[in-house]
Amino acid sequence: MIGGGGSVSKRSVDRRRDDALARVIAVVNDKGGVGKTSVAANLAGQFAGAGYRCLLIDLNRQANLADDLGFRATAVDDLGAGLLGSVIAGTPLEPAADVRPHLDVVCGGARLEDLTPVMVSRLQHHGRGAFRVLGDVLAPVAANYDLVFVDCPPESTILTDLALAAARWVLMPTRSDVGGLVGMTLVADRFALAREINPGLRLLGVVLFGTGTRSSAVHGEARATVEKAFGARSPWFETTIRHAERTAQDARRLGKLAHELEIEAAAQPAWWEALRMDVKAPRLSPTAAGVAGDYRALGVEVLTALHGAEQAGPAPAANRLRRGTPWQGPRAGALPH
Repeated sequence: MIGGGGSVSKRSVDRRRDDALARVIAVVNDKGGVGKTSVAANLAGQFAGAGYRCLLIDLNRQANLADDLGFRATAVDDLGAGLLGSVIAGTPLEPAADVRPHLDVVCGGARLEDLTPVMVSRLQHHGRGAFRVLGDVLAPVAANYDLVFVDCPPESTILTDLALAAARWVLMPTRSDVGGLVGMTLVADRFALAREINPGLRLLGVVLFGTGTRSSAVHGEARATVEKAFGARSPWFETTIRHAERTAQDARRLGKLAHELEIEAAAQPAWWEALRMDVKAPRLSPTAAGVAGDYRALGVEVLTALHGAEQAGPAPAANRLRRGTPWQGPRAGALPH
């Protein structure tokens, strides 16, 4: 009887954990430079601007989220010490609050270098089940958020496996070049392994990042690679995030997201007026509006995919999207302009 009761109790704990993590999205590709951080930051920032409570978790030792959100070397930036400490001690994560209104962050950084040897030791003693630790320390706080995004580093299988063991969904940005597509196929292998300890893990969708609109043939080749790696009928977002070098540079230089740059670019004086007033500040590129529009369209697709999955599956009501009563489906106009 004691053993049976313990088994029931464990199932109950696991169910509560899974429910809490039902809205965790790992943004993954084994190749660097394919837009993982930009996609995670801009989606979370736009959703937060629309009133959703969002959490960003940075698993990258380079901590590029700190640049994209403009908190590098501020009091918020703990270089990943809090995340490392939570994993080692098994205590709930303590996010930095309101990096933007409704947007909290668990910082990455150089301290995450120490996480790899910790996990290697645990793997030797506990096997692949050791990767569940990130989900264990995230679950107590995840229920406070409508959406949780985990920005995964490239070429770090241990940190990626931590994210995949905690997530319910995988969102995979890729470029249409060989490197991006190879990185995606490598993730397919990690994905299959992760499902051994996280059987609820699913592919939410693939999005082409930093592409032109020139070639449907290139897009078709990328889609074929996705289906080869993840199986036929793999989900694919129709929105692509355009290549806009000036906007990317402005974003990193100023620590602003695309929709924030869009607002500032629209408010800046006309070039001839700036010249007359002898304004020396660099001008923001008007391409920010197009990039922000791409992220708005992608956000609508992401919310639609999540809503469809929740309607089709047994997700508890507490884990359904909480903004909007009743749910009327996502609208581009609901995301910030």
